[in-house]
Amino acid sequence: MNTTAKSFFSDLLARAHIEIGGSRPWDMQVHDDRLYGRLLAYGTLGFGESYMDGWWDAEALDQFVFKLLDFGIYDHLKPDIGLLLSYLRGRLLNLQRLKVTEVGERHYDIGNDLYEAMLDKRLIYSCGYWKGVETLDQAQEQKLDLICRKAGLQPGMRVLDIGSGWGGFLRFAAERHGVEGVGITISKQQAAYAEAHRGNLPVETRLMDYMDLDGRFDRVISIGMFEHVGYKNYRAYFEKARSLIESDGLFVLHTIGNNFSTTHGDPWSEKYIFPNGMLPSARQIAAATERLFVMEDWHNFGADYDRTLMAWWANFDAAWLRLREKYGERFYRMWRFYLLVFAAVFRARKIQLWQIVLSPEGVPGGYDSIR
Repeated sequence: MNTTAKSFFSDLLARAHIEIGGSRPWDMQVHDDRLYGRLLAYGTLGFGESYMDGWWDAEALDQFVFKLLDFGIYDHLKPDIGLLLSYLRGRLLNLQRLKVTEVGERHYDIGNDLYEAMLDKRLIYSCGYWKGVETLDQAQEQKLDLICRKAGLQPGMRVLDIGSGWGGFLRFAAERHGVEGVGITISKQQAAYAEAHRGNLPVETRLMDYMDLDGRFDRVISIGMFEHVGYKNYRAYFEKARSLIESDGLFVLHTIGNNFSTTHGDPWSEKYIFPNGMLPSARQIAAATERLFVMEDWHNFGADYDRTLMAWWANFDAAWLRLREKYGERFYRMWRFYLLVFAAVFRARKIQLWQIVLSPEGVPGGYDSIR
């Protein structure tokens, strides 16, 4: 055991009002003293992997991580091996384009049974809008309605959904607003599900990369996909979107956002949850849209993602008995860590959720912000 590392982390946790071996829900229970050296060497990667390996626990994992973030834990840590490797991959490679389908295969194609158990009835895998509502279904329907109103959807419009998931948004927009639409995804499971559930609605889902799409649309929507684009490709992404939208159209971008500009993702999340994932900053988005779009509106409701993730966790945990045989206990710990840690990060306001409305040439007379 590295006693110096143990002393270092014990002191940090105490300053964050967390006790090792304590009785409060957010206190940390350490089962393997090799943990401390692993944390020093591998940072957040070691933090997540050691949890998956059962080296430590916290009854209220979300509260434990929130207290660490609220304390400012990153200000007291030095760069580690996992972070250095993530930085080098981000700087030297463009994995978002070299391995376009990887995140589809390793995350979204895990199994529709998992997502059907965890998500709302429309399988919307992005932040809900909880203003004045109480259930996940209500929050997701309200979010979809918010996007439709921001886009000003009208009957007969042709709508593109970049990163269309299981097709929930386009079905909602076609049912409520009489539009026709095309969704694109790199997930085989999502595409198959969306096509099987579209009914007689004038919508279709194509299994393809966004850069390969041609055509013109009255409205372009992208919900929870921009996190997979990568900083080296932000400009090309917006150039592609601009080429697909009519001059009097609108583009509604729904994305998680970072409080600062970066060129890599989180080492643990990159390895186990979202391969090659990367969060954009406001500065990066603004620079990438310059001379392509007019920024009409920017709406932040990142605090709502905390509640969304906690609802997903409750659904997943409740369904685990029927999922256990297929996915296994290590997956359970990995997925619990993913959902509850992300909830804590949003709760601490370290990352945000933005809905951004862009127009190619500016809305005549101005755009009325919708909340």
